[in-house]
Amino acid sequence: MKIILRTLLAGAAMVPLAFAASAQELPETTLNVVGSWSNLPLYQKFERSFWEETIPAASNGKITVNMTTFDQMGVTGGDVFRMLGDGVFDIGMTVADYTVGDAPELEGLDVPLIATDAASAQRMTEAAKPMVRDIMRDRFNAHALAIAPYPPQIVFCNAEVSSLADLEGKKIRGSGRMTSLFLEALGAEGVTMAFSEVPGALERGVIDCAVTGAGSGYASGWFESSTHLVNLPLGGWDPVITAVNLDVWEGLDPAVQAFLTEQVTTEFEAKAWADAGGALERDIACLTGGECAAGAAASMTLVELSDEDKARAVTVLEETILPDWAKRAGGDWAKRWNESIGAAFDVTIAQ
Repeated sequence: MKIILRTLLAGAAMVPLAFAASAQELPETTLNVVGSWSNLPLYQKFERSFWEETIPAASNGKITVNMTTFDQMGVTGGDVFRMLGDGVFDIGMTVADYTVGDAPELEGLDVPLIATDAASAQRMTEAAKPMVRDIMRDRFNAHALAIAPYPPQIVFCNAEVSSLADLEGKKIRGSGRMTSLFLEALGAEGVTMAFSEVPGALERGVIDCAVTGAGSGYASGWFESSTHLVNLPLGGWDPVITAVNLDVWEGLDPAVQAFLTEQVTTEFEAKAWADAGGALERDIACLTGGECAAGAAASMTLVELSDEDKARAVTVLEETILPDWAKRAGGDWAKRWNESIGAAFDVTIAQ
């Protein structure tokens, strides 16, 4: 399958906003953009409207966009940045955790339990941006432009659950490698499985539980094969990175670079983060019989874990998960993490 796609974006915060150009000064530019999951709220509410409406309108038609998503293309989320680096298309968006097979150091962007609300999750990603830019450049020949959130990744179970102890022995689909290791450290069996396969696997009993965002689970109907919802961000926030092929970015007119940088920061990234603040509460309401503007409310049982369970989870994170990641990432990544995310949250990886 040959995909013709070209675009521009990658170095978001690398271009000074003071250099922003007016739409009248922009040269005509055509961008080909690949978004994240087409059926999930981040694409439906923010990605699509930003690229297909905001950018053309704000540029007075100087910038035109051809957009699809990786699932509409028939490729996996883990292929997006490989294809981006090869120049198959210009701008790509995918969940950071999908790419850690190629870049294990990228797991440090989304550590479970570090951020428990949208404000702290945004602070975590801002602290990680210098690392992410280096990783995208060195691993994928790409320039990172933005990091936007999915809601916190919580646990859907088709079995009765009231504590972390109840997860022991259960087969649980993780949202990434670090999440699966975390679940295994809690006594569960971490299972790797494509997002789209989860509802059927829950229904057939192939797995007992699965981790994803509450909104993603609602939008994809996971509540039809799940009964209990465990409200603890065991899977982090599954941030989505927007990046542009480095050669494309460097070939863009500086006025276009500045315009895109300013627009993606204020009209896409900031708005997605602002919405994330109330998204968890809204999504949980939709899943557990509350008021639901998105459609008919489901009737899952909400499980809020005890302070003792939360403390146990944090201990596992600090004593097992982070040291394991530091070994796999190698190099000076533990030091860089300690000096950025760790410093912002008073968490240290022992070296």
